[in-house]
Amino acid sequence: MSEVRRTREEVASLHAELVRYGLVVWTGGNISARVPGTDLFAIKPSGVPYEDLNADCMVLCDLDGHVVEGDLRPSSDTDSHAYVYRHCPDIGGVVHTHSTYAVAWAARAQAVPCVLTAMADEFGGEIPVAPFALIGDDAIGRAVVDTHRATGSPAVLLQNHGPFTVGPDARAAVKAAVMCEDVCRTVHVALQLGDCKVIEAGDIRQLHERYQNAYGQQ
Repeated sequence: MSEVRRTREEVASLHAELVRYGLVVWTGGNISARVPGTDLFAIKPSGVPYEDLNADCMVLCDLDGHVVEGDLRPSSDTDSHAYVYRHCPDIGGVVHTHSTYAVAWAARAQAVPCVLTAMADEFGGEIPVAPFALIGDDAIGRAVVDTHRATGSPAVLLQNHGPFTVGPDARAAVKAAVMCEDVCRTVHVALQLGDCKVIEAGDIRQLHERYQNAYGQQ
Protein backbone atom coordinates (compact mmCIF):
# COMPACT_ATOMS: atom_id res chain seq x y z
CA MET A 1 0.00 0.00 0.00
CA SER A 2 1.43 3.37 -0.99
CA GLU A 3 1.92 6.05 1.66
CA VAL A 4 -0.60 8.25 -0.16
CA ARG A 5 -3.27 5.57 -0.04
CA ARG A 6 -2.53 4.72 3.58
CA THR A 7 -2.75 8.39 4.56
CA ARG A 8 -6.03 8.86 2.72
CA GLU A 9 -7.51 5.84 4.49
CA GLU A 10 -6.30 7.02 7.88
CA VAL A 11 -7.70 10.52 7.43
CA ALA A 12 -11.04 9.18 6.25
CA SER A 13 -11.36 6.78 9.19
CA LEU A 14 -10.31 9.36 11.77
CA HIS A 15 -13.19 11.64 10.79
CA ALA A 16 -15.51 9.06 12.35
CA GLU A 17 -13.83 9.78 15.69
CA LEU A 18 -14.94 13.42 15.50
CA VAL A 19 -18.52 12.25 15.11
CA ARG A 20 -18.17 9.57 17.80
CA TYR A 21 -16.97 12.08 20.38
CA GLY A 22 -19.52 14.74 19.40
CA LEU A 23 -16.94 17.28 18.24
CA VAL A 24 -18.67 18.30 14.99
CA VAL A 25 -22.11 18.96 13.54
CA TRP A 26 -23.35 18.73 9.94
CA THR A 27 -20.27 19.02 7.67
CA GLY A 28 -18.15 21.36 9.83
CA GLY A 29 -14.65 20.48 10.96
CA ASN A 30 -11.78 18.72 9.23
CA ILE A 31 -8.71 16.54 9.64
CA SER A 32 -5.55 16.49 7.54
CA ALA A 33 -2.40 14.38 7.64
CA ARG A 34 1.01 14.82 6.10
CA VAL A 35 2.01 12.01 3.74
CA PRO A 36 5.26 10.66 5.27
CA GLY A 37 8.36 11.33 3.23
CA THR A 38 6.64 13.78 0.88
CA ASP A 39 5.60 17.42 0.61
CA LEU A 40 1.95 16.41 0.40
CA PHE A 41 -1.00 16.12 2.76
CA ALA A 42 -4.48 14.63 2.58
CA ILE A 43 -7.50 16.59 3.79
CA LYS A 44 -11.29 16.32 4.00
CA PRO A 45 -13.28 17.69 1.06
CA SER A 46 -15.44 20.74 1.64
CA GLY A 47 -19.10 20.32 2.57
CA VAL A 48 -19.28 16.53 2.27
CA PRO A 49 -21.38 14.75 4.95
CA TYR A 50 -19.36 12.65 7.37
CA GLU A 51 -21.28 9.49 6.49
CA ASP A 52 -20.17 9.87 2.86
CA LEU A 53 -16.45 10.23 3.58
CA ASN A 54 -14.08 7.55 2.33
CA ALA A 55 -10.44 7.27 1.29
CA ASP A 56 -11.18 8.01 -2.36
CA CYS A 57 -12.73 11.42 -1.65
CA MET A 58 -9.87 12.69 0.53
CA VAL A 59 -8.08 15.45 -1.38
CA LEU A 60 -4.31 15.34 -1.86
CA CYS A 61 -2.62 18.76 -1.72
CA ASP A 62 0.89 20.15 -1.83
CA LEU A 63 2.30 22.34 0.93
CA ASP A 64 1.08 25.48 -0.86
CA GLY A 65 -2.48 24.17 -0.61
CA HIS A 66 -2.82 23.35 -4.31
CA VAL A 67 -4.78 20.23 -5.25
CA VAL A 68 -2.51 17.49 -6.58
CA GLU A 69 -5.04 14.69 -6.78
CA GLY A 70 -8.76 14.44 -6.12
CA ASP A 71 -12.07 15.22 -7.79
CA LEU A 72 -13.56 17.30 -4.96
CA ARG A 73 -12.81 20.77 -3.65
CA PRO A 74 -10.76 20.57 -0.45
CA SER A 75 -11.74 22.04 2.91
CA SER A 76 -12.02 25.81 3.21
CA ASP A 77 -9.26 25.55 5.84
CA THR A 78 -6.78 23.96 3.40
CA ASP A 79 -4.54 27.03 3.08
CA SER A 80 -4.20 27.19 6.85
CA HIS A 81 -3.39 23.48 7.15
CA ALA A 82 -0.78 23.95 4.42
CA TYR A 83 0.76 26.88 6.30
CA VAL A 84 1.10 24.74 9.43
CA TYR A 85 2.86 21.97 7.51
CA ARG A 86 5.18 24.38 5.70
CA HIS A 87 6.33 26.06 8.89
CA CYS A 88 6.28 23.14 11.35
CA PRO A 89 8.00 20.09 9.85
CA ASP A 90 7.51 18.16 13.10
CA ILE A 91 3.71 18.37 12.76
CA GLY A 92 2.09 15.48 10.88
CA GLY A 93 -1.59 16.08 11.61
CA VAL A 94 -3.97 19.02 11.99
CA VAL A 95 -7.57 18.94 13.27
CA HIS A 96 -10.26 21.61 13.43
CA THR A 97 -13.58 21.09 15.19
CA HIS A 98 -16.54 23.15 16.36
CA SER A 99 -16.93 21.33 19.67
CA THR A 100 -19.31 23.14 22.01
CA TYR A 101 -17.27 23.93 25.12
CA ALA A 102 -14.04 24.73 23.30
CA VAL A 103 -15.94 27.08 20.98
CA ALA A 104 -17.57 28.71 24.01
CA TRP A 105 -14.14 29.49 25.49
CA ALA A 106 -13.00 30.78 22.08
CA ALA A 107 -16.06 33.04 21.89
CA ARG A 108 -14.96 34.62 25.18
CA ALA A 109 -11.37 34.92 23.89
CA GLN A 110 -10.28 33.38 27.17
CA ALA A 111 -7.49 30.86 27.69
CA VAL A 112 -8.48 27.76 29.64
CA PRO A 113 -6.48 27.81 32.90
CA CYS A 114 -4.48 24.72 33.81
CA VAL A 115 -6.47 23.55 36.81
CA LEU A 116 -6.56 19.82 35.97
CA THR A 117 -3.80 17.23 35.91
CA ALA A 118 -5.25 16.03 32.57
CA MET A 119 -4.47 19.45 31.12
CA ALA A 120 -0.93 19.39 32.44
CA ASP A 121 -0.49 15.88 31.02
CA GLU A 122 -1.77 16.53 27.52
CA PHE A 123 -1.16 20.25 26.95
CA GLY A 124 1.67 21.18 29.31
CA GLY A 125 -0.26 24.18 30.63
CA GLU A 126 -3.26 26.30 29.78
CA ILE A 127 -5.01 26.04 26.42
CA PRO A 128 -4.17 29.37 24.76
CA VAL A 129 -6.25 31.66 22.57
CA ALA A 130 -5.02 32.76 19.14
CA PRO A 131 -6.11 36.12 17.70
CA PHE A 132 -9.13 36.38 15.43
CA ALA A 133 -8.49 35.55 11.77
CA LEU A 134 -10.79 35.37 8.76
CA ILE A 135 -11.38 32.16 6.81
CA GLY A 136 -10.27 32.03 3.20
CA ASP A 137 -6.48 32.25 3.17
CA ASP A 138 -3.67 31.15 5.47
CA ALA A 139 -4.37 33.75 8.20
CA ILE A 140 -5.74 31.08 10.55
CA GLY A 141 -2.66 28.94 9.96
CA ARG A 142 -0.41 31.85 10.86
CA ALA A 143 -2.34 32.45 14.09
CA VAL A 144 -2.20 28.77 15.01
CA VAL A 145 1.52 28.42 14.30
CA ASP A 146 2.46 31.60 16.18
CA THR A 147 0.43 30.59 19.23
CA HIS A 148 1.63 26.98 19.16
CA ARG A 149 5.27 28.11 18.95
CA ALA A 150 4.82 30.61 21.77
CA THR A 151 3.16 28.16 24.15
CA GLY A 152 3.99 24.63 23.00
CA SER A 153 0.34 23.67 23.37
CA PRO A 154 -1.00 21.15 20.82
CA ALA A 155 -4.41 22.83 21.16
CA VAL A 156 -5.15 26.44 20.24
CA LEU A 157 -8.50 28.20 20.52
CA LEU A 158 -8.93 30.58 17.60
CA GLN A 159 -10.81 33.61 18.92
CA ASN A 160 -14.51 33.65 17.91
CA HIS A 161 -14.02 30.43 15.93
CA GLY A 162 -12.92 27.29 17.72
CA PRO A 163 -10.18 24.77 18.43
CA PHE A 164 -7.32 23.73 16.17
CA THR A 165 -5.10 20.90 17.34
CA VAL A 166 -1.82 19.53 16.02
CA GLY A 167 0.32 16.46 16.60
CA PRO A 168 3.17 14.40 15.23
CA ASP A 169 0.52 12.47 13.31
CA ALA A 170 -3.19 12.80 12.64
CA ARG A 171 -4.25 10.40 15.40
CA ALA A 172 -2.35 12.43 18.00
CA ALA A 173 -4.02 15.61 16.74
CA VAL A 174 -7.45 13.94 17.01
CA LYS A 175 -6.64 12.84 20.57
CA ALA A 176 -5.72 16.43 21.42
CA ALA A 177 -9.06 17.60 20.00
CA VAL A 178 -10.96 15.05 22.11
CA MET A 179 -9.03 15.98 25.26
CA CYS A 180 -9.41 19.70 24.53
CA GLU A 181 -13.20 19.48 24.51
CA ASP A 182 -13.20 17.27 27.60
CA VAL A 183 -11.17 19.67 29.74
CA CYS A 184 -12.96 22.75 28.38
CA ARG A 185 -16.23 21.19 29.55
CA THR A 186 -14.87 20.18 32.96
CA VAL A 187 -13.28 23.55 33.70
CA HIS A 188 -16.50 25.31 32.67
CA VAL A 189 -18.47 23.15 35.11
CA ALA A 190 -15.92 23.73 37.87
CA LEU A 191 -16.14 27.50 37.44
CA GLN A 192 -19.87 27.36 38.04
CA LEU A 193 -19.00 26.27 41.57
CA GLY A 194 -16.52 29.09 42.17
CA ASP A 195 -12.88 29.92 41.59
CA CYS A 196 -10.45 27.20 40.52
CA LYS A 197 -6.91 26.65 41.76
CA VAL A 198 -4.27 26.79 39.02
CA ILE A 199 -1.60 24.07 39.28
CA GLU A 200 1.90 25.32 40.11
CA ALA A 201 4.22 25.67 37.10
CA GLY A 202 6.77 23.20 38.47
CA ASP A 203 4.11 20.59 39.06
CA ILE A 204 2.74 21.13 35.55
CA ARG A 205 6.20 20.45 34.10
CA GLN A 206 6.59 17.25 36.12
CA LEU A 207 3.13 15.99 35.19
CA HIS A 208 3.69 16.73 31.50
CA GLU A 209 7.11 15.09 31.47
CA ARG A 210 5.80 11.94 33.13
CA TYR A 211 2.79 11.65 30.85
CA GLN A 212 4.73 12.27 27.65
CA ASN A 213 7.59 9.91 28.49
CA ALA A 214 6.43 7.30 30.99
CA TYR A 215 2.67 6.83 30.61
CA GLY A 216 1.30 3.85 28.67
CA GLN A 217 3.16 1.17 26.74
CA GLN A 218 6.55 2.35 25.53
